[in-house]
Amino acid sequence: MKYLEALDYIFSYPDYEKALVPHKLAYYDLRRVEELLARLGNPHRKANAVHIAGTNGKGSIAAMIASALTAAGYITGLYTSPHLNTIRERFRVDGKLITEDEFTIIVGQLKPEVDIVNQQANYGKLTTFELLTALAFSYFALKGANFQVLEVGMGGRFDATNVIQPEVSVVSSISLDHTQVLGSSVAQIAAEKAGIIKPQTTVVISPQPNEATRIIKKACLQQKVRLIEVGKDITYQGIHFDYRKQLLRVNGRLSSYELTIPLLGDHQLENAATAVASLEVLADRGFNISRDNITDGLARVNWPGRFQILHEHPLLVVDGAHNPDSAAKLTQAITQYLDFKRATLIIGVSIDKDINSIASVLLPRFDEVIVTRSRHPRAVAPHQLADSFAQYGIKTRLTKTTSEALSLALSLARESDLICVTGSLFVVAEVMEAVT
Repeated sequence: MKYLEALDYIFSYPDYEKALVPHKLAYYDLRRVEELLARLGNPHRKANAVHIAGTNGKGSIAAMIASALTAAGYITGLYTSPHLNTIRERFRVDGKLITEDEFTIIVGQLKPEVDIVNQQANYGKLTTFELLTALAFSYFALKGANFQVLEVGMGGRFDATNVIQPEVSVVSSISLDHTQVLGSSVAQIAAEKAGIIKPQTTVVISPQPNEATRIIKKACLQQKVRLIEVGKDITYQGIHFDYRKQLLRVNGRLSSYELTIPLLGDHQLENAATAVASLEVLADRGFNISRDNITDGLARVNWPGRFQILHEHPLLVVDGAHNPDSAAKLTQAITQYLDFKRATLIIGVSIDKDINSIASVLLPRFDEVIVTRSRHPRAVAPHQLADSFAQYGIKTRLTKTTSEALSLALSLARESDLICVTGSLFVVAEVMEAVT
């Protein structure tokens, strides 16, 4: 088997990242994932686990925690989704991506066991994300990982990552997203996210809407686990920023920290505090994680595509804001962190997103709008996006590809202007690919 053949094999299975279905047992059954992992020697049990769910910020928090654990000397696996340019980005050990050869070898090992599980189909047939998750566990075991930091793909309760017993469970900021799959209210979505909470762990949560906090607290009481709330038990304050980094102070339970993170936006301050709170839980549990490890790890975190400045004259910023809440945080960050005269928005989104709400949040901040689409099969057609913006009396420019949108924006911009690319990580990835 060659690398491209391994990719074809993985994507020959049902891919719910592309064809979304409701989170019901008929579609998602963790027993088949456990069955596959048992056949592989239960690799998911060979490393300590940190499990992170949420709507916004969970990838950033995961990357921060993993970076600090690596700084502490632990071999650390990081499993995230989706990816920007290559699927190999989803599987990292101490910041290094899985190689094509490693990916191919592990898929070859998975294949006969997957075939047996699917032939028996005791609990339904495996999906692409379930195979990728089994691949992650197998890869981390192969590399001798001490820790595995796992970002939930979607929801939590039925997510393939939810087969582990974590040292700490983390829930980042919850808001409305994937409503066709997870439910139409914050409470319903929070219930799905709270599905990762298990006995004998500690739960850390970012600041939440009241209804989300209520649901999470109830789950913690049911499981008899400790809850730590960022903003209440852990506090933080921004100190200084420039175009490349920001400084903050976090007052934790065990210590106080003067931190530098190479990520911009108030939301990243919140994410950093959540990461610190989680790392302190691990220190409580006897793991050797010092104040300096946390400081060094967060200073070195690498998490591209999140309010990232690619160019300064004109300012070219990319951000994977894909729901109304993250769009609001983006507009706040633009106002707070950037200095410019005119602003052009390049936007492309996926079909399951609340386009009208996203548009209503973003539009007041921009003078020009260019709609486009990524190559992803769930991308909304540009004319549909244009129709949504037209409801607000905004005339848009339509482009067929992200490269065409970027070329048009650059031709219109002056050195003192801003071009912001958002709506989807897939759009962001294509623009980053074009620029770099």
